Parts: sequence; structure tokens; C-alpha cells
Amino acid sequence: MQVVCLDLEGVLVPEIWIEFSKRTGIPELSRTTRDEPDYDKLMRFRLDLLEKKRLGLPDIQAVIAGMGPMPGAREFLDELRSRFQVVILSDTFYEFARPLMEQLAMPTLFCHRLEVDDAGFVRNYHLRMPDQKRAAVNAFRALNFKVIAAGDSYNDTAMLGAAHAGIFFRPPAGITGEFPQFPVTREYAELMAAIQAAAKQL
Repeated sequence: MQVVCLDLEGVLVPEIWIEFSKRTGIPELSRTTRDEPDYDKLMRFRLDLLEKKRLGLPDIQAVIAGMGPMPGAREFLDELRSRFQVVILSDTFYEFARPLMEQLAMPTLFCHRLEVDDAGFVRNYHLRMPDQKRAAVNAFRALNFKVIAAGDSYNDTAMLGAAHAGIFFRPPAGITGEFPQFPVTREYAELMAAIQAAAKQL
């Protein structure tokens, strides 16, 4: 029994905060964990900025719905789901991801939740659990699944390392040298081939 775990942003959809920043013309929202390693500090900054700009969840969802998956992502995911059980492990939020999930035919997604008031403004965020990507992979392994994982960046490396086989997809420059144990793929056909090759070896 095999399961494939995929990151969401950078693998199937664009980086949500960066795209949201571009589409709203608010450059400060493009800050990521590469700029601020303290995730709680970063999220507090984002939520404060959303409040100052009077942007509520419906505004954010409308922008995200216009983003769309990355070219070829839906076709790749459809084919992958016809061959394997697939779970998407992401550090985004269900409320942000839903418009994109609808465009991807609602795959299984494990991520976090936002706290939204009656007026539609985001007041807080709640992590499902710390280090949830690695924890999910370890849980699947405990259920006797062989796990293949694919992601694109530093916050995926724990998941890739916990899996029976980990694969990079379009990683940023520099990361591959730090984690040479993970093969690098850059196109969906290449990623599919790497997943199938790994599956045959498990």
C-alpha cells in the first residue's frame, strides 16, 4: 500500500501570499519565512496588515480564486490520483485554499485553520499541530503505508526525509546542495516518472 504526499504551494499552485501581494499591490504581504523565520511573528504581521487595509476573507478568497493552479497541475494530479492514493500536506489554511482546491477537483488536504469574525475579517490562525507534514508522514508509515513525498522548499525537507522516498519539485536555488539525497525534478512528467520509479522500489 502506497500513498503520495505532496506540498501545495510551489508544487500545484503558486505561492499564495506572494501572488496575493502582487494582485493587491501590497508588497509587504510578499514576506515569507525566508524573510522572517519566526512563523508566528510573520503571521501576526500579515493579520495586522490585513486589518489595516480592511481586507477580509471574502476579498482574499476572490483574489485566490483568480489565481488558478500552475499550468499542467490539474492534469498531473488527476493522473497521479488514478494511480496512487494522494494527500496534500500544506502549511496554508483551509479558508485560503478552498478556491484552488475546487479547481483541482477537491483532493484531500491537511493544513491549518483561520479564525474569522462575523464581518469576514481574519482575527487569528490556528495550526493543526506543529511540524504537521512530518507528523502526517510518520502516521501513514505507522499505518503500514509506503510513503512517497514531493515538495519544493525548506519547509518540506522534514516531510521528504520522513518518507520512504523524497523528491524535490522546482526547488529554489541553493537548497539542492544542502539536501543532495533528494532527486530534483522540474516538470510534471519528470515528477510523475520519479514517483513511479520510487514506487517500484518500495
